[in-house]
Amino acid sequence: MPSREFFLGEFPRALDERFRLSIPLELLDPFLAGGTETILAKERPGALSLWNAGVWHERLAAGVDLIKAKMASGKLDGRLEEVQLLSRLLSTRHRPVTLEGRGRLLIPEGFREFLGVEPSGEVIVLGAGVCLEIWHPRQWIEYLEGRMPEFQQLFDKLTS
Repeated sequence: MPSREFFLGEFPRALDERFRLSIPLELLDPFLAGGTETILAKERPGALSLWNAGVWHERLAAGVDLIKAKMASGKLDGRLEEVQLLSRLLSTRHRPVTLEGRGRLLIPEGFREFLGVEPSGEVIVLGAGVCLEIWHPRQWIEYLEGRMPEFQQLFDKLTS
């Protein structure tokens, strides 16, 4: 059964010259409680997410099964272009990755460019509740500045 931990925290880190990143121990230990198989996914330009593979596959399978059912029932007739676009994005969005000793992650080609950080560059590692995220620092600040004003309303909505 995949872990249902809730990950929190913000940790500045640096990639090494080979695009390897050490996941902070504060996040690594609870993250690995769900198993050592992981999925790296492209989230938005300048951000990657790291998922427990069991959680990722559960979510992906549920979504794909729903789309297949809608296709079989004819609910997506005339929307072939949207189905193709979604399929293309799903095909290139994620891949399995291995966390090496002490939680070191190699950012694979294709994901490096999407993250937009040079070798030996700085990143921000976040606990994003259901997964971990790796952000380009500038992209993170821009995202945070745009979202912080709605924080209290979102917190109240999710906790009431």
